[in-house]
Amino acid sequence: MHRAKALELLREHARQSLGPEESAAVRQTVSFIGRHPDCLLRSCLPGHLTGSAWIVSPDGLRVLLTHHLKLGKWLQLGGHADGDSDLLAVALREAREESGLASLRVLRPGLYDVDRHWIPARGGEPGHWHHDLRFLLAADPGQPLTVTGESRDLAWVEIGSVTALNPEESMARMVRKTPPPQAGGAGAP
Repeated sequence: MHRAKALELLREHARQSLGPEESAAVRQTVSFIGRHPDCLLRSCLPGHLTGSAWIVSPDGLRVLLTHHLKLGKWLQLGGHADGDSDLLAVALREAREESGLASLRVLRPGLYDVDRHWIPARGGEPGHWHHDLRFLLAADPGQPLTVTGESRDLAWVEIGSVTALNPEESMARMVRKTPPPQAGGAGAP
């Protein structure tokens, strides 16, 4: 299992000024990858890598969220690597599959955010960690959306309202990192 791409992304991201929680998530994820050659597969029972997309509107005022069916909360779109070592490709694939968006634009090639979160046991699947590598994308909110079996709903949410839907620090952190709109109405993305 080729893990070098993920490690390179994480090490590059760690060179930025990160808060303590995200710095810890980066360190824990690098350590996890080193201990688990199968970290890109769901069959890695302690946890696995996921790729997700923080999708902003071109004006930077809204973000696309999914009301996750299994977890019952509003989140960014994303999912399991399933063996794919290109986590940006994973984030793009999952964003398209979970939203029906035909057109997405990568706003920065490196990581936008890193999070490590616990997924509770469900059915025959034991509780495990998701080591989530997140990317910043943009999409036009005028594109049609398709709610899939993984979601209860999809919605373009005003950036300032995200934490009212999900107050978790990892969501608040992505909101804080979202580039502000530029003067004259053109968004930073």
